Amino acid sequence: MLRKTLDHLPFSRPYLLVTGIGLLLFYPTWLRLIERWLAFDQVLAHGLFTALIFIGLLLIHPPRNPADKLTSRSGKTNWLAGTVFILVVLTWGILELVRIDTLAFLMLPVGLASFAWVLLGSRPAWRFVPYLFLLSLSLPVWADFVPFLVRLASLVVNQTVHLFGMTVLVEGNSISLPYGRLVIADGCSGIRYFAIAILLGTMVSILNDAKLKDWTLTLATAAFLGLLANWVRIIILVIVAYESRMQSDLLTDHETMGWLVFAGFVLPALYFSPVRRRSQSTDHNATVNIQRRGIGFALIAIVIGPVAVAMANSISHPLPEWTLKDPGFTVAPSESLPINLEYPDRFRHSVWQDAGTWISVAQSIKEHNDEKLVPYFHPPIRSGNWQIEKSLDHGIRIYRNLYSREQVVVWQWFQLGRYETDSYRKAKLLQIPAMLKGYRRFAVITVQRPCTERACQRELEGLNALRPRLTITSQRDAGSGSVATTHQFSDQSQK
Repeated sequence: MLRKTLDHLPFSRPYLLVTGIGLLLFYPTWLRLIERWLAFDQVLAHGLFTALIFIGLLLIHPPRNPADKLTSRSGKTNWLAGTVFILVVLTWGILELVRIDTLAFLMLPVGLASFAWVLLGSRPAWRFVPYLFLLSLSLPVWADFVPFLVRLASLVVNQTVHLFGMTVLVEGNSISLPYGRLVIADGCSGIRYFAIAILLGTMVSILNDAKLKDWTLTLATAAFLGLLANWVRIIILVIVAYESRMQSDLLTDHETMGWLVFAGFVLPALYFSPVRRRSQSTDHNATVNIQRRGIGFALIAIVIGPVAVAMANSISHPLPEWTLKDPGFTVAPSESLPINLEYPDRFRHSVWQDAGTWISVAQSIKEHNDEKLVPYFHPPIRSGNWQIEKSLDHGIRIYRNLYSREQVVVWQWFQLGRYETDSYRKAKLLQIPAMLKGYRRFAVITVQRPCTERACQRELEGLNALRPRLTITSQRDAGSGSVATTHQFSDQSQK
């Protein structure tokens, strides 16, 4: 194995160089990905193992470059490749700056592919794509498949267990037996078997230098076997639970049994899978040349990528907390709000009250580069007791209590430094200009007025009257004046 690796090292070196420079170019995202690998959570336990396989395949089985098909033109870097590469780096930089992690992770293999194109040429980059597909299997995107796999497993089990003559009721992911109930939880989705089966199928395809048709057939077969193994495992557990009247130890400790069932499906498939060896002509292939112009594009990418992200993160306006400055409002406990608002611990929540009006300001600050300016959080108004009766413009809604029938007018918007919007999705997009300008404070502002009549007309008119005198200032400037705004929070220090 060592001798074979040394023999292939000249052909592996260009791709290892692309991978190494790519690690440096996109290093903030790679560092977070490696942390996810080392966590060994359920859906990404194979991540580190997959990355090591990627490196191992590059060493012992590098991409094929037949000398008779490698023309001098195929390895030349062109301006199109450079332009695409720069655009990819810019896209990654924006995603990294605002910390949209899933998309930033997906840009890693795309970035390596575009860098291989600009540094090695189109044909070597194309032959590098299967290896990058294998590397992409280590990205934390598998959790998105879990709900679908749970529903699919519930459907298959529901259609199958009745063939055994058992009295079973399947409702969603719940399996009710005469002696108890089983639940097909996320851990029973089969995501690990599904991911590892696809990984093994990808390895077989790469080692066989498979064409696109063979790739499709191999991956489809691998995915089906991974799902089938999980379905059989669940059916076995249902049968054991039924026959043992929920007393078998297998119901609480079935990890080993699951992998044995998986091996029973996958190992025969690997044994009978075709094996194609490379011919002598492809074993002594032409090495790939590094394009000098590609090195220039790499230097430009470093400046507009990690360097620009680091500079943007270093620009910061240390804004003090926003506070309400209005002689008519007094500080009130958050429990006094007509509709309770729930925020994560990261938010500092303040409430003010006047006759019939409550103003809530929940704000957070981005203190570290690994934090998001607009964090993910559930809507502060939970839908358990309240539902939206009517939606108006500018973030104004009328909520109705399902039990007491009480109605409350709620006016809510989001503030990012000097930017504001009443849409959470737009707030996520506004992270980009806000971060570029150095804003680090985010706030959710909510005004509530309980309705005294069915149409809430008086309360809506009260909101319009409130807008001209809604005055917000930072605590640092509270003694030196404030800035009156209409549907806007401003900070004196930014003027």
